[in-house]
Amino acid sequence: MEEDLLGITAAAYLARRGYSVTIFEKHDKLGGLLVHGIPEFRLPRDVVEGTIKKVLDLGVEVKLKQEIGKNLSLEELEKEYDAILLAFGANISSKMHIEGEELEGVYGGNELLEHEEFPNFEGKIVAVNGGGNTAMDVARTINKKNAKKVMVIYRRARAQMPAEDEEVEAAMNEGIEFLFQNNIVKVLGNDEVTGVECIRTELIKVEGDREKPVNIEGSNYNIDLDYVVMALGAKPEKNILEKLNLKMTDRGYIAVDENKKTSKEKIFACGDLIGDKSTVAWAARSGREAAEKIVEYLR
Repeated sequence: MEEDLLGITAAAYLARRGYSVTIFEKHDKLGGLLVHGIPEFRLPRDVVEGTIKKVLDLGVEVKLKQEIGKNLSLEELEKEYDAILLAFGANISSKMHIEGEELEGVYGGNELLEHEEFPNFEGKIVAVNGGGNTAMDVARTINKKNAKKVMVIYRRARAQMPAEDEEVEAAMNEGIEFLFQNNIVKVLGNDEVTGVECIRTELIKVEGDREKPVNIEGSNYNIDLDYVVMALGAKPEKNILEKLNLKMTDRGYIAVDENKKTSKEKIFACGDLIGDKSTVAWAARSGREAAEKIVEYLR
């Protein structure tokens, strides 16, 4: 099993039921999303370490610096294990595919949080584009690095933000500015970012009660800034998925049946890999559900 919160939860559930479990972790330390995706101010590391210790105390084996599709193959795992759960998630930030997105100074939010290789934000103006928990984590992290100003740009209204309310409130209380119903249409600059061109949006009702943001023609304006962080969601690394030789959906996720089973016998998948919702609370529940399906299969 590749490991994140889904994997840890599933591993604990299976170990408690007497199964021999091995976690394969790509980093040099166990923790997945808990360590390499969620800032410490939101999830203290001592809490993470306590959780991991409880799992290890169940007899779960851990193999570090093992990444499927790179130095570990699915075929190897198939030969050795009776069931395999793919739970390595998605951490390649989605792109807007707009002009200027390739400029120096444009970053992916997921990569910043995972690798913690931040540029010097001190005294800088930064725009974070997105409305989910990753956008909140990135904005708050950058704000704590003494940025002059951090603004979250979101094309819908606050009520439609996927981020948890408490995370939005925390960001606002820390002085982060929110530009609702605004959309970045272009990143400005020659070699480096100097600003963004935004356009205001209006919400148009479409199916049922759902509202769609539509750009208001002629409402364009520019914002001078130093960095742009794209936090619009994430997808699994495409070249890794291709090496798995599993059936995929039209949207680029691993296809599974109602039992979380993939197109290959004894291989299961869950979480971002199959396009599911991904909050921490949900991940713990989803990991348990996947483990339950594996128990049914092994019986």
